Amino acid sequence: MSATPSTQKLSLFALTAMVVGSMVGSGIFSLPRTFGIATGPFGAMIAWCIAAGGMYTLARVFQFLAERRPDIDAGVYAYAKAGFGDYPGFLSALGYWIGSCVGNVSYWVLIKSTLGAFFPVFGDGNTVAAIVVASIGIWLFHFMILKGIQQAAFINTVVTIAKIVPILVFIVILLFSFKPALFQENFWGGTGMPDKSLFQQVQATMLVTVFVFLGIEGASVYSRYAQERSHVGTATVLGFLGVTTLLVLVTMLPYAVLQRADIANMRQPSMASTLEAVVGHWGAVFVSIGLLVSVLGAYLAWSLICAEVLSAAARTKDMPKIFATENAKKVPAAALWLTNIVVQLFVVSTYWSNDAFSLMLNLTSVMSLVPFFLVAAYGVLMNRTGETYETRPKERTRDLIFAGIAVIYTLFLIYAAGMKFLLLSCIIYGPGTALYFWARLERKAGLFTPIEWGVFLAAILGAAVGIHGLATGYITI
Repeated sequence: MSATPSTQKLSLFALTAMVVGSMVGSGIFSLPRTFGIATGPFGAMIAWCIAAGGMYTLARVFQFLAERRPDIDAGVYAYAKAGFGDYPGFLSALGYWIGSCVGNVSYWVLIKSTLGAFFPVFGDGNTVAAIVVASIGIWLFHFMILKGIQQAAFINTVVTIAKIVPILVFIVILLFSFKPALFQENFWGGTGMPDKSLFQQVQATMLVTVFVFLGIEGASVYSRYAQERSHVGTATVLGFLGVTTLLVLVTMLPYAVLQRADIANMRQPSMASTLEAVVGHWGAVFVSIGLLVSVLGAYLAWSLICAEVLSAAARTKDMPKIFATENAKKVPAAALWLTNIVVQLFVVSTYWSNDAFSLMLNLTSVMSLVPFFLVAAYGVLMNRTGETYETRPKERTRDLIFAGIAVIYTLFLIYAAGMKFLLLSCIIYGPGTALYFWARLERKAGLFTPIEWGVFLAAILGAAVGIHGLATGYITI
């Protein structure tokens, strides 16, 4: 996500650029291989229709909640707390925070994997050398941020250009290299690939589509900076359509220049590998340089965002109050320390992963699903009770349709994630509840309602099963 905009009012163009900057991250550079493993062009088209439709409805839920409940401004998790109580609110905050931390780990894996194409010692981003260099980077950024160094406007500009230019060059070159016969050969799945049903193919793409759309919820965050309130919805739609177009083209065009099996076997970032296969080594260098600048800039912004998520939850007493403390530079220091300790632990864990980038990408997506589901569910709940609909009641049916589809979509994503990633998320949610106990003791408040006890016990049971699965090799990472 991009840095917080300045206090000056933003034009429609600037607001749209903010939406695009929030959504375009590291995930787009990995799409060719990720989709190549999962499906061919036909399955990819269906997957993007589902993802774009679902994410659009979710964006509209964020939009109407921001308009109707401007008093809820503590973050995504605050909607879960308002609708379903303290513990679901805590789980939403924990999931969003950990998901953001794991997303930062994916940045380091992708950086080292990119360098691994030129320096073999970094391998696929999870070698000992890669972990050591990533660890140094984590703590360099940590101490920079502690000193109050945040993303300046010129860095933001450089990062935006570094993101978009390589992607546009990639798209233009592949359009000129388009081979209709090869695209047709790959259309139904291609040769030399496992025979899977269309549903299985689409299901396998769902988590990556969540990952690349992360940041769409940021559109509502910028609403108070808009010159006109109506620009928020317009910017959301324009930014969404622009980014979706880029995502679809980056996914589909490689099928028209390479066999699907070749795409599936590429190293990450597969956008660089694809361009190298078409134009030679300079293509890989060009995309890799753009990716490195883009991802390092994004990492700086997201490091602060991760700490802010934890700090905001502490300010509302949903996390221990120590994480709300700030240093002399107004940086949430305690939250930043815990955030980077968590990032460090996940970076070390990539050593035992067969495909570290895909693991971090999928885990980031899964951890975001509980917060997103609870936001959509709160949209339905508020609509059914009629809360805030005393004004503009004609919008009630429209909002209910958006929220209802968003609930169905997020539930489908949770199902599509599969038992493996649900159990891995429970390993975080279960023990992570210790922070909830700490915060409740500070407030001298009771722990759970009867329903919340059931949710907690389910999380603990899932964590126990997940840990046993990892220990016995039943679950592999």
